[in-house]
Amino acid sequence: MYRIILHIDMDYFFTQIEERENPQFKGKPVVVGADPKGGEGRGVVSTANYKAREYGIHSALPISKAYELCPKAIFLPVNMELYQKVSENIMEIIKKYSPIFEQVSLDEAYLDLSFLLPEAKNKIILKDIIKSRSWLNYVPRFGDGYKGAANLGQELKREIMEKEKLTSTVGIGPNKLIAKIAAEKAKPRNELCSTTGAKPDGLLVIQPNQVKKFLEPLDIEDLPGIGPKTAEKLRAIGINKIKELKKLSKAKLKNMFGVVGETFYERARGIDEEEVSPEEIIKSTGQEHTFEKDTRDPEIIFENFEKMIKEVHQELLKNNFSFRTITVVCRFQGFETHTKSKTLNIPIRDFEILKKEAKKLLLKFLVENPKLIRLIGLKMSSLK
Repeated sequence: MYRIILHIDMDYFFTQIEERENPQFKGKPVVVGADPKGGEGRGVVSTANYKAREYGIHSALPISKAYELCPKAIFLPVNMELYQKVSENIMEIIKKYSPIFEQVSLDEAYLDLSFLLPEAKNKIILKDIIKSRSWLNYVPRFGDGYKGAANLGQELKREIMEKEKLTSTVGIGPNKLIAKIAAEKAKPRNELCSTTGAKPDGLLVIQPNQVKKFLEPLDIEDLPGIGPKTAEKLRAIGINKIKELKKLSKAKLKNMFGVVGETFYERARGIDEEEVSPEEIIKSTGQEHTFEKDTRDPEIIFENFEKMIKEVHQELLKNNFSFRTITVVCRFQGFETHTKSKTLNIPIRDFEILKKEAKKLLLKFLVENPKLIRLIGLKMSSLK
C-alpha cells in the first residue's frame, strides 16, 4: 500500500524571522552568520534571504566572500534563542496535523498522512492515531488521498502564516525522499517546476504514478546524498541527470561509492522505505570554531578544542545522551576540509575518554598536514 508523506520546510528561516522582527529589512539582501568585519571576517553564512541569493550568497559560504559579493547587504549575528523559540511555536502547529510527526531540524518536519488514503479508513487502525483523536477532524474536512493531503498542506501553510507571519514550503509524495525533493522544487525561487509545470505557490504534490517523470529530468545533485564531490565523479563518466544515473547497475555504483552506492541506486528510482518516526531524535550534536587568523600554534588550537570538548560533553549530559562516534573536522588554509572519526564498541558518556579520543584525531591532522588551520570542529553521533 502506498503512503502519503508531507515534508514542510520554512523559507530562509533565520533571515525570514529577522525580516519579521525588522520590517525595514524587507526587499533588502539580509545575511545571518559571522561578522564580515568589512571583508576581513572569518566564519561562514548561516542563512541568506532570496534577495541576497541573487548575488550568489548562500549557506556555508565564507562570510568574507559574501561581503565581497554584496557589501551593501545587511549582516546580522545568529540569534539562536529567538530562532529556537519560533521553531517550537511552529512545530506545535505542525504536529496537530498528524500524530505521526518527525522534526528533523529547527525548520523542517515530516508528517505521515497515510490515514487520508481511502483504504486506510477500513484496513488500518494505528495505535498512535487512536491516541490522538484530533486527526479525525481532518479526514472529512480535507478529503481523501493526495487531494486531501494537498488541501491539508495548504491549510498548514496558512495557519503558520497567520500565527507566525512566516512562509513555508510543502512537498507531498509517496515517501520521505520524494516529499523532500518536491518541497525543494516548490521553493519560491523555482519560478516553474519544469517537470510538472507547478507554479511557485510553495506546495508541490507528486503522486506515485508521477515519480518517474518527476525524478528523471532532475540533476544528480538534486538527489539527497549526492554532493559536489560525488557528483564530480559521476559527471566525469557522463552522468549528469537522474535518468542517466539509472543506467548504472547497482554493482557499478557500489564499486564506485561503497555501500552508499546501493542507496543511490534505489533513490534514483524513487525508492525510500524509511518511516516517519514519531519520536524526536537528536541524531548528532557538535560545535565548530573558526580562528581569527589561520594558525599552527598548538597552544591556541588545543585550548579552543578542549573548551569545545567540554561544551559538547555538557550538552550531551544535559540531554541524557551517550555517544559512540566521535568526528573531528579540520579546515585548512584554502578551505581544504577533512574529517576523521572514531566509533567505539559501546555507547559511553565518559568525558576523559571523549577528550582522549578527540585529541588523538585532531593530532593526526597536525601530523599529516603542514598547512595552517582555519577551523576545527567536533561532532558526536550515534547517540543513545
